[in-house]
Amino acid sequence: MSDTVLDVKGLRCPLPVLRANRVLRGLPPGAQLRVLATDRASVADFQAFCHETGHALVAFSEEAGVFRFLIRRRATEPEENPSDETQDGPETPR
Repeated sequence: MSDTVLDVKGLRCPLPVLRANRVLRGLPPGAQLRVLATDRASVADFQAFCHETGHALVAFSEEAGVFRFLIRRRATEPEENPSDETQDGPETPR
């Protein structure tokens, strides 16, 4: 399986992460996305994005002002957070 490459060089925060998120949603679980960016803020942005979404930031590097990120899409969709409902259904006020 080859990696998908997303070139977001020249784009500023938050666009690199937003574009990567859009591409990742279309990839199968476990697929890898290579991102090329020039925004220095993208380093912290992609670290936070992966931490919050459960995707794995496999590697990142910088060469000649181009930041390269390798992101592996999470294996499963996150479970929805249940609301304050019991197994029998929502509680009724007393």
